[in-house]
Amino acid sequence: FCILQNVIVVLHESLPLQAMFICILSLPLFHTFISLLTLFLGDVRVRSRAGFETERRGSHPYIDFRIFHSNSEIEVSVSARNVRRLLSFQRYLRSSRFFRGITVPNSSNILDDDYNGQAKCMLEKVGNWNFDIFLFDRLTNGNSLVSLTFHLFNLHGLIEHFQLDTMKLRRFLVMVQEDYHSQNPYHNAVHAADVTQAMHCYLKEPKLSKSLTPWDVLLSLIAAATHDLDHPGVNQPFLIKTNHYLATLYKNTSVLENHHWRSAVGLLRESGLFAHMSLENRQLMESQIGDLILATDISQQNEYLSMFRSHLDRGDLCLENANHRHFILQMALKCADICNPCRTWELSKQWSEKVTEEFFHQGDIEKKYHLGVSPLCDRQTETIANIQIGFMTYLVEPLFGEWARFSNTRLSQTMLGHLGLNKASWKGVQREQSGSGDDVDPTFEEMDSDILPQEPRLS
Repeated sequence: FCILQNVIVVLHESLPLQAMFICILSLPLFHTFISLLTLFLGDVRVRSRAGFETERRGSHPYIDFRIFHSNSEIEVSVSARNVRRLLSFQRYLRSSRFFRGITVPNSSNILDDDYNGQAKCMLEKVGNWNFDIFLFDRLTNGNSLVSLTFHLFNLHGLIEHFQLDTMKLRRFLVMVQEDYHSQNPYHNAVHAADVTQAMHCYLKEPKLSKSLTPWDVLLSLIAAATHDLDHPGVNQPFLIKTNHYLATLYKNTSVLENHHWRSAVGLLRESGLFAHMSLENRQLMESQIGDLILATDISQQNEYLSMFRSHLDRGDLCLENANHRHFILQMALKCADICNPCRTWELSKQWSEKVTEEFFHQGDIEKKYHLGVSPLCDRQTETIANIQIGFMTYLVEPLFGEWARFSNTRLSQTMLGHLGLNKASWKGVQREQSGSGDDVDPTFEEMDSDILPQEPRLS
């Protein structure tokens, strides 16, 4: 900008106006400027001639609560919408220093080597089920998703196998991390990093590790890292009853999961990470990542669990079959998505508090605008203990019980052990609060799949 301004000043002082414009238009610098302006300030929706249209980067499910007022009270301006579209450009500027390896001089950098050293030590035990993602996030200065996923790509040999450009990979991961909303108590980049770490643990299980191809591992890690991308911190019923544009776009079906998937594909295309692959392989990748992310829709829990149970009863799962492997990866991502109750109490309790905080925040909004409070979202009638006991009883235990049938390993038994201890701990809290040990919140048991919260979950 400054260089172009100086050139214009010089030309203006030495040439007539018409001649000045001709010179400016012929400058390579001017064309570079226009290209950059188009790239950064234009509509960054990524299009594909042969594929579907992705979600626009930065077009997160913005909840504008002014829509609850009458039209006479306020009008939503086009300019405000355009400002929201530029959010991705601002996130790009904030993150560009990171993926280019540029650091800002700061007196606190004296501690960097120490923190980086501790983070590297943690990554050496990234396959440990007791991995503390909260500590790792602090040690990486809030970059847990980028650092962990990049490490796993390298650990599994994906960078070499798929001939990935490491700068493009880092840029993609930074964009993914930036497109999670840090203000969400639960559905943020730390949760995505936690799910990715859990997915890595499952990929190491004997049945899977000896059967999975590099392609399977690649899809699994990308899907885990992006499975809640651009999450707004409210659930699908909230988007439906507020007539959000995403609910209309996806016809009230797996609204958030579809948005996560399409947003992930948009970032893959924008980063050019797999531009060197054939169009056919890129389209297959996008489709299969979608299959994995859509499987995390909690309203489809019973269908997936029933299919899983039927396969196990018949004993017909064959991991040499690509379709069977893909189904198992769907179940693995579902497990990783709601594995918080299967972690140690210290970790599980933190996740429980965070997800409940997000529930209650939605409930507060619903009360404020007289929308009707969603199940599990009323802080006046619900408690963390009640919510967690119901969640474990009706969602987590059935899923992980079947996973243990499929993969009866030390890890599976460890997860079930933590699950039992954590449930007992919450029952102890419940007894202290109610004076009775038999008050299990009936909400989970009574609600059907149409009412069950589809996103605010221990996902």
